[in-house]
Amino acid sequence: WEHKAFSLLALQAPVAHDLRFTVGGLHIAASVQRMGGLAVHIAKIARLRHPAPAVPPEVRACVEEMGQTAVVRATETQLMLRHLDHERAEALVAADTVMDELHRRLFTITQAQQWPHGVQGAVDVTLLGRFYERFCDHTVDIGRRIIFLETGQLPARPETLLP
Repeated sequence: WEHKAFSLLALQAPVAHDLRFTVGGLHIAASVQRMGGLAVHIAKIARLRHPAPAVPPEVRACVEEMGQTAVVRATETQLMLRHLDHERAEALVAADTVMDELHRRLFTITQAQQWPHGVQGAVDVTLLGRFYERFCDHTVDIGRRIIFLETGQLPARPETLLP
């Protein structure tokens, strides 16, 4: 995508919709690449702790839910991109709070005084939570770009809507 986009920009000087589509596609490609990098980081944490589990029992259900949420969001992102589906894009942007709530729940558990797994366990779990949360943030960014491609306007970020 990047090579074709740069060639198009250099040789054909697109305007309006074509320029939006080309530049938006560059941003989307960068987000997809970052999502892949975050998935690799998640796998590395599991591999580093092998044969012991990287996720203690106290947070296993939360981390599993984060993983399932990330898979659902990635699948929805793939479908949205395949069909340039504006409605799916809006749903992805609106669903951002699910992973944020799981991330907060994970912090609450790891910062409790009775956390028995030491600093290394807390660091592993905190990193896993952050990687999953950023992964889903990229799906939101991609959804916002798809909305931009169709409307010419980026939807407001949720944090700008707060009082």
